[in-house]
Amino acid sequence: MNKKIQSALISVFYKEGLETLVQTLHKLGVAIYTTGGTQQFIEKLGIPCIAVESVTEYPSILGGRVKTLHPKMFGGILGRRNVDQDLEEMKQYGIPELDLVIVDLYPFKETLASTNEEALIIEKIDIGGPSMIRAAAKNYRDVTVLASKDAYQTLNDFLIAQEGTTTLEQRKYFAANAFEVVMQYDIAISNYFNTKTIPLRYGENPHQQAHFIGHLEEIFTQLHGKELSYNNLVDVDAAFQLIHEFKSEQAAFFAIIKHTNVCGAALRPSGIEAWQAALAGDPESAFGGVLVCNAAITKEIAEAIHEIFFEVLIANDFDQEALDILQQKKNRILLKNLQGEFAGKNEKSILNGTLTQEADQGNFTTWTEEGGRTCTEVEKQDAYFANALCKHLKSNAIAIVKDRQMIGKGCGQTSRIDALKQAIEKAAQFHFELKGAVLASDAFFPFDDCVKIAHAQGITVFIQPGGSIRDKDSIQYCKDNNLAMVITGMRHFKH
Repeated sequence: MNKKIQSALISVFYKEGLETLVQTLHKLGVAIYTTGGTQQFIEKLGIPCIAVESVTEYPSILGGRVKTLHPKMFGGILGRRNVDQDLEEMKQYGIPELDLVIVDLYPFKETLASTNEEALIIEKIDIGGPSMIRAAAKNYRDVTVLASKDAYQTLNDFLIAQEGTTTLEQRKYFAANAFEVVMQYDIAISNYFNTKTIPLRYGENPHQQAHFIGHLEEIFTQLHGKELSYNNLVDVDAAFQLIHEFKSEQAAFFAIIKHTNVCGAALRPSGIEAWQAALAGDPESAFGGVLVCNAAITKEIAEAIHEIFFEVLIANDFDQEALDILQQKKNRILLKNLQGEFAGKNEKSILNGTLTQEADQGNFTTWTEEGGRTCTEVEKQDAYFANALCKHLKSNAIAIVKDRQMIGKGCGQTSRIDALKQAIEKAAQFHFELKGAVLASDAFFPFDDCVKIAHAQGITVFIQPGGSIRDKDSIQYCKDNNLAMVITGMRHFKH
């Protein structure tokens, strides 16, 4: 059912792209009702318009907080054109029929990103806008609604092609978009009131503004140091995700995180041994990293750690003597792990929306030995450890482990062979012997090339998820060369 637009209510914050649509409406003879800044904008175009105040007979009050919240405006939007009683009441009370509502929302998200001043943020919570948008969307059978400047051109094209009319299908489409806009707006406001917003010095780079929205106090207590930066928080998140893998481990676990990747990690009987082994794995990359430990930091560990430069240290506890040493650097960040549970989902903002997924929990689904021999007990421990570490490296990822110490890693490569070569080179750089080592891959081997390259270096155990149509190639190579291969059934891509 085509509906001719004869009247429009226009009240917008963003004027970009509005001029063309207003001119089209004027050419079609549409009566335009408007307010404040939008009225001034339209009048500067030389196009006549009707001030909402002249219809409501009520001025804009409370500093502009109340302008369109009036029965004559909402009656004009919500009145049903096929209900005689509605039409009679509209006539009785002088309510104009409004066929088109073009209303956007105050820039709440933009204000939140640019200031921490509560008064300014609160004033950008739109009241009339969402109400009018919802009213128009509810009455889509009679009213066309635009809730964003992104829809101006689409409506303009429809009006030109259809001689000033819209179809029921088009009005329903605009209504659906309008409800989505209001929903996202309300979510942003709800998040502001229900979570703590922490301003950060800057984002990934000094020219980028940044905030953290959430409850850091549920995860850790900061004992010392400067405010956490955007990059610190990203690395700290990676560290907490990693340490969670070893939450129930009885041995001491120490790891070094750099740009969200594990660059050193080890399990040992004591914290000092774990630190020494983790550092030995890649002492070069440890500079400026984030350290994480599942044990208490003692004086002995603190004295050893104090010798290098690092940004953040996370541990389950700190002895007072350890704190006395570590707090000598005023900017060094010390976080006490409260060992709470993580949310069971990951979120990432992309394009004009949000990706949400369940967290990658678990190490493997199955443990199927399909090589030329089964793993020894020591090799099983190393394979388990290697697979858990590989999960926390950017794809394509390879982790090489020996005696529960990561001795080589390749990450963020566009080829699995490149990731393997990087891992081998890293191990050689710090003089590790690869004979008898375990190799973990975050995804399957599409060919047997990686297995052959690794075997040539002395690696004898492989753990990977399987799932390639050519799994048999790698498995057969292991069988032919008496190598162990574990198929886990669980891929660990990390983008």
